[in-house]
Amino acid sequence: MPMNRAHRKLCSSEEWAQTTKNRILPWALEGVELGDDILEIGPGYGANLRVLVDTVPHLTAAEIDGDTARLLAERWGERARILHADGAELPLPDTSYDSVVCFTMLHHVPTSAHQDRIFAEAFRVLRPGGTFAGSDSQPSLRFWLLHLRDTMNTVDPGGLPARLTGAGFTDVSVDLHPESGGLRFRGKRP
Repeated sequence: MPMNRAHRKLCSSEEWAQTTKNRILPWALEGVELGDDILEIGPGYGANLRVLVDTVPHLTAAEIDGDTARLLAERWGERARILHADGAELPLPDTSYDSVVCFTMLHHVPTSAHQDRIFAEAFRVLRPGGTFAGSDSQPSLRFWLLHLRDTMNTVDPGGLPARLTGAGFTDVSVDLHPESGGLRFRGKRP
């Protein structure tokens, strides 16, 4: 995974799992109807997955790192479908999910073009009326220090609406958290 040791330790910690459960997911998914069939792109060590698996009837997670995907399958494979796959090249049929989500992972995608391919794939696998929703961090000194020798390609909140619209989404919204400065986004497949 494109993360240094300190970053891997944080993202696999119980503290991060609780932050995800209590702060990130409630804000990122506020007002979002997830439906029954959900795809999470980039679950990492599973902090979001462990909340979602108790929230939705059918969860699929696509993780690009093979070792991490195996760990997720060992832990959650009986309750969620775990795929070793790049979110930009999903081995999934068109229009197969009610919602697609991704949380605090887009900044690990090395290029904007690769991020845009993830947006296009999210659109492709969504059913009409489905929602693509998620969140990501924004740059700060602390964030920059955590990402030393990591991939760090943050998403510009000002440009994200046009990028999501370009992927086909409508009803796009992007806003920043009043305290953390993190961004959340959502868009619908018409």
